[in-house]
Amino acid sequence: QVQLVESGGGLVQAGDSLRLSCTASGRTFSTNKMGWFRQAPGKERESVAAIWFSVDTTYYADSVKGRFTISRDNAKNTVYLQMNSLRPEDTAVYYCAAGPAGRFASSPWYKRENFDSWGQGTQVTVSS
Repeated sequence: QVQLVESGGGLVQAGDSLRLSCTASGRTFSTNKMGWFRQAPGKERESVAAIWFSVDTTYYADSVKGRFTISRDNAKNTVYLQMNSLRPEDTAVYYCAAGPAGRFASSPWYKRENFDSWGQGTQVTVSS
């Protein structure tokens, strides 16, 4: 039961950078991981990056590894996504998500089903 507020989306040109922010409020004591997902037209929502709040563990999709960086500020209950060298194929609605520690033996911890709170989404458009 966490409320998420996102900011930072916009329209940029290929090669530009963008930084997304997401702040959690509510029952944040139960929030142990946060992540970024994206969904482009005609495609399923996919994991982009995720991070644990308690340990130094992160996940990056192969398509963004080396270009995107996820970071967190535990005191502010905030997660960031720094996106560099943006490409047109990065165009999508980006969603912030949060979830408890829980158990994730049935699927990787960064998968969609392991998150239970979602932001409203922010549009990122990259022109060629």
